[in-house]
Amino acid sequence: MLYSPFMYRLMRVLPVSAGSAIGAWLGGMVGPRRMAVRSERARRNLALLRPDLSEGDAAALLHQRWRNVGRFAAELPSMGRLLAGGHLSIEDHDAYRTIVDGPGAIIFVSLHIGHWDVIAAHLKTQMDRPSIGVQQPPENPRHAKMLEKARAAYATDALPPGEGAARRILRHLAKEDRALAYMLLDERRDRQVTFPTFGQPLGPQGNVSIALRMAKASGARIMPLYLVRTGSTHFTLKWHQPFDPADMDQAAIFAALDHFLGDAALAHLDQWLGLQDIDLTDPGHAPALARM
Repeated sequence: MLYSPFMYRLMRVLPVSAGSAIGAWLGGMVGPRRMAVRSERARRNLALLRPDLSEGDAAALLHQRWRNVGRFAAELPSMGRLLAGGHLSIEDHDAYRTIVDGPGAIIFVSLHIGHWDVIAAHLKTQMDRPSIGVQQPPENPRHAKMLEKARAAYATDALPPGEGAARRILRHLAKEDRALAYMLLDERRDRQVTFPTFGQPLGPQGNVSIALRMAKASGARIMPLYLVRTGSTHFTLKWHQPFDPADMDQAAIFAALDHFLGDAALAHLDQWLGLQDIDLTDPGHAPALARM
């Protein structure tokens, strides 16, 4: 419903807060029924990741998660207003700007937390760096069309995932001075999300493997960050000092990324999209955290 042409136009003209509120209401009311399989999967995964939650607390968290999904969709047509209207705060802003305004190529990596498109728009429009990224379009063609329209101003350099994208990004990192690449590491592959590992004995796969190999080949640093919703239409960008392949091997960087972003996902399960895509009941994917 939120991806219909009518709703897209409506969100463009409504105040950002009003559009987001409508999205939250629709997400909470419609999402669990229209996406019953994903809703049930999220419920099972939450029980494994947070066995300490009471039934009522788990239900409230899942309801809030669907409201956040609705807000995300409703806010996409208003990305420019989100960035320009004081909706984004950056943790330790001065130190962050010192790093991102400095020399050297950086691969920014994140998860589908809060509003990950705000990060993409921020990196594209508020950084003095030539950028490129990876973006997997939705399987639903109608959703893909609306997302392409909404992202036209800041996703012009986004590539579909795969080895072809990796080769183009590697050339970009090697060729462009102060190059920027942006990747989401919790992509769905083979009906499973394998990052973060949540203590599972899994090695680098998918985008995280690609990011590690590109950093090693190009000398680019890897900087993890994520965006958490701290109010109805307010976000805080949280980040970690970049990991340098000149100082750390790939196994150490992977472990550090898994720790930082895994903790972020656990702390914000009500905002992490992967909760509905990961399947921790599959053999070999049960979180070690649940056994601690």
